[in-house]
Amino acid sequence: MDKRTILAIVLSLAVLLIYQLFFIKPPAQKQATPAQESKQINKDIAVETPVTAAMATSPKPVVQRTATKKEAAPKDIKVETDNYTAIFSTKGAALKSFKLKKYQQECSKCVSDIYPAIKSFITGTKQPPKVKSNEPIELVATNESSPYPLAITFPESASEITTDSVYDVDVTNLDMKNSKEKNSLIFSRTSDGFKVEKIFTFNPDNYSIELDVKVSNLTNSPITKIPHLNWYEYANPKKEKDKYSNEGPVAYVSKSVKRKKVSDISTYVSLGPDVSWGGFERKYFMAVAIPQDPSLTTINMSKDQNNVVSVEIRGAKSIIPPKQSDSLKYSLFIGPKDYTLLKKLGISLEEAIEFDSFIPGLKWLSIGLLIFIKFLYQFVGNYGIAIVILTILIKLVFWPLGTISYKSMKEMQKLQPKLMELKEKYKNDQAKIGQETMALYRAHKVNPLSGCLPMLIQIPVFIGLYNTLLYAIELRHSPLFWWIQDLSAKDPYYIIPIVMGATQFIQQKMTPTTGDPMMAKMMLAMPIVFTFIFLNFPAGLVIYWLINNVLSIGQQIYINKKFAD
Repeated sequence: MDKRTILAIVLSLAVLLIYQLFFIKPPAQKQATPAQESKQINKDIAVETPVTAAMATSPKPVVQRTATKKEAAPKDIKVETDNYTAIFSTKGAALKSFKLKKYQQECSKCVSDIYPAIKSFITGTKQPPKVKSNEPIELVATNESSPYPLAITFPESASEITTDSVYDVDVTNLDMKNSKEKNSLIFSRTSDGFKVEKIFTFNPDNYSIELDVKVSNLTNSPITKIPHLNWYEYANPKKEKDKYSNEGPVAYVSKSVKRKKVSDISTYVSLGPDVSWGGFERKYFMAVAIPQDPSLTTINMSKDQNNVVSVEIRGAKSIIPPKQSDSLKYSLFIGPKDYTLLKKLGISLEEAIEFDSFIPGLKWLSIGLLIFIKFLYQFVGNYGIAIVILTILIKLVFWPLGTISYKSMKEMQKLQPKLMELKEKYKNDQAKIGQETMALYRAHKVNPLSGCLPMLIQIPVFIGLYNTLLYAIELRHSPLFWWIQDLSAKDPYYIIPIVMGATQFIQQKMTPTTGDPMMAKMMLAMPIVFTFIFLNFPAGLVIYWLINNVLSIGQQIYINKKFAD
């Protein structure tokens, strides 16, 4: 090969290279989605499989296939009712923001200053405590890398409908304030020979939204579509975690609640079929989709390397004949975990409230206490006062048991000298000591267990009320007075737990001692232990225990005077 040939080849390559660099735009790369990579794991039963390398390293299913035509710039559509303000985007025909007007953001500094409150109490002024106002709670959490929730995709088929696809829409604003009429928002997108329409219908009276997904086949051949309704949630790793509640995917599968904390999502999880509803939950709020046919619905849960959680509601396969259409209906609930509100919907959404998370089996007691507290609230207008009244009523119910308990302890106190004589007489025979002790109890008609009976009976009530105060949204941000502005949160100044500990100590000092001196000293240390335990308990629960202690002290004084006479 001579020099001229070599030079010609080099120049040709240079021209081709320059042409490639400056005159031809590189084709957009197609990214696989976790749903595409893992479609084979959707089974008829709930399974958990380890995350594959592709899942762990691939980005979120933001884009399944880049459209060949240039997309129009997305725009926002505002929907406002008396209950919420929603912002939808034509990008994915999805939800960009959802703010609840009647609920405020969490704010650790949103408590009144105790010193002005004390001053107003001393001086007799009636100035209300100052509390910082908060923004409405936002139920959509996304970041730059995540798509918007409520996007519809078809990952099992070749489709240009992605979470980034821009839809057409006719309106830019739906103002439904002070309205009782339903209204609809219609998005449409045509691509690859089929048309997708997403019709959101809003009921201004509640937090339920109807979603109709209509897929039309514009071709002359049958097409197969399996729709995926997606909820995406950015889990901020810097956000303070609540150790008492779940934040993550939740689903109701085969009449049982399945939930995953964000921190625990290390596997790609597929649940179903028989998915009644599924979505994402927080302690007091949730966003869930209710499919039209649970028996043909599965749900997939995953998290990518950007801490974006994906919850996919996978619908049934649909074969659409030429020039025909098929529709799929969902009901959406995006709102508070209000037991009364959820119970009315009749689809077991109230099961998402974690009333039995502390000790299983006490769920119905917690619900009963909540219903009764709400009943009292109708008359007093303050949940803190309602808890005080509830405590008094519970004490009245258990008053006879308390009287029996105190009388039994008094009688046992009188028997202490005789018990000490038995221990000295039969000090080398423990079996004989036990026999003679029980004979002494029978002779004086004393039941040593009766002293513990009131406490044992109140333990379920205490735990039930604990769950009620911790998880009932009705008590969230509900004040008592002054510095107690949230009965579901701890006392920010620890005043009530300290006062509670003092009353516990007084009650313990007044209680007749029935054991040895070492046991008596240990019982006197219990108020200190209780005080430290109660420091971080919900203020409403500490108020319950404090009022119960005060009433018990009064009952002890009454019993002591009665026995003295």
